[in-house]
Amino acid sequence: MNKRFVQYGAAIAIVQLLTACGEAETAPPPEKVESAAAATADSPIAATDTLIVTLGDSLFAGYQLDAGDGMAPVLQAELRETLPNARVFNAAVSGDTSGGGRARLAFVLDGLPKKPDLVIVELGGNDMLRGLPPAETEANLTAILEELQRRGIPAMLAGMLAAPNLGAEYMSEFNGMYPRLAKQFNVPLYPFVMQGVVGRTDLMLDDGIHPNADGVKVMADGIAPVVKGALGD
Repeated sequence: MNKRFVQYGAAIAIVQLLTACGEAETAPPPEKVESAAAATADSPIAATDTLIVTLGDSLFAGYQLDAGDGMAPVLQAELRETLPNARVFNAAVSGDTSGGGRARLAFVLDGLPKKPDLVIVELGGNDMLRGLPPAETEANLTAILEELQRRGIPAMLAGMLAAPNLGAEYMSEFNGMYPRLAKQFNVPLYPFVMQGVVGRTDLMLDDGIHPNADGVKVMADGIAPVVKGALGD
């Protein structure tokens, strides 16, 4: 475990109690999801668009950033360099747990004008911050992937790593969850969504947890090749 990630664990330890009591685990109301989607609502989704949906939490939602600086618009710009009709729909909500994502998945999918070509599942970080059992998180992610599979929608996972302060056993269970699910459902995996950002103060907000606009660009650059591969590009 490198020094930078140990620093990340220390930062998480500071905010853990605040996070545990500050955010609901239930699905956000529909208007909150619609507000999150507004960041990429530059035009109606067309039948010819290659539609990518980001089902995630604050790391993808653009927490405390301008509307154009969240993962969805930044990744969309990245993808359009080689895929002009790429459309990334922001269904990420700050504070969401895997249980919240599971609860609102059908609402998100049923509200779209076409079936997505890919759903990026980026959930579990808030579960880890709260110290929720990894088995509970894995059950929720399993249900999400099963529902996408049932609907014939391709998926990929964007993983998280457990903070060192949670202990070796927790880390082992949590960190092994994403590769295990990727293998079980035969979906692509981007192992650590914060790769290249953690530990760099120039890429993080003052809270030391969330990426700033430059950090989101680094994250998008990292995940874009996996997204393209998942789309068959």
